[in-house]
Amino acid sequence: MLKPIKILLALGLGLVSTAQAIAPTEADLKALQSRLDAAGTRITRLQDLTDVEIVQNAYGYYVDKAQWRSLSELFDENATLEIGGKGIFTGRARVFEYMNVGLGPIGPRDGLLIDHQQFQCLPTILPDGVTAKARCIAWVMSSGGWGHCYYENEYIKKDGVWRLKTLHGPFNMYSGYKVGWVDNVITNTFPEKFPPWPDLPPKVVYLAYPSYYAEPFHYPNPVTGKPMPAPSPRAGGEAFGR
Repeated sequence: MLKPIKILLALGLGLVSTAQAIAPTEADLKALQSRLDAAGTRITRLQDLTDVEIVQNAYGYYVDKAQWRSLSELFDENATLEIGGKGIFTGRARVFEYMNVGLGPIGPRDGLLIDHQQFQCLPTILPDGVTAKARCIAWVMSSGGWGHCYYENEYIKKDGVWRLKTLHGPFNMYSGYKVGWVDNVITNTFPEKFPPWPDLPPKVVYLAYPSYYAEPFHYPNPVTGKPMPAPSPRAGGEAFGR
């Protein structure tokens, strides 16, 4: 009876002999390399999708506990932030100022609630591999009320690290607790409502509930490949009418 090591040696010699007898052609090697490259690209894109989701989820968690410095560090140096109808803030330092001045100082404290729950995040890695977009829904419960908003954000990958490039979060509804969103809602925020003041006016002017506004989708229908219907102006801005 052959010992295991001898069996392995015999199999190895057989494989070598077979490989020598059937040497791969240059076309075979190119085809194999192409398959390996495609697999490598797919693995990278899957990791990119996860990384983009992690950045967006981290944003929500930092909001929860008023960790404004950590939150601002999720943004690219030249990023923009636009929440509601407040206007556009440009650059990482201004993102920090918006949070630290507009929403209060760093850290949790008595009487502060900023519960930022995010759902249905759908990221898309663009063909260049270094830019991405994501659409998310957020349900916000704060000390002042609750609201529902969409995100259509953009991301950029630098030195192998994903970060926020554009955060755009229009509100679908915002209301105080005592009356509720049926009878007492904030139809939109505006630049003068509270400091700090934005660098640029809002990208789009729209009306929240009881009107409606649907932030345009960055992706087509995943089954048909068709883009979403053309926007209708009936709710202000770029609301979808069908």
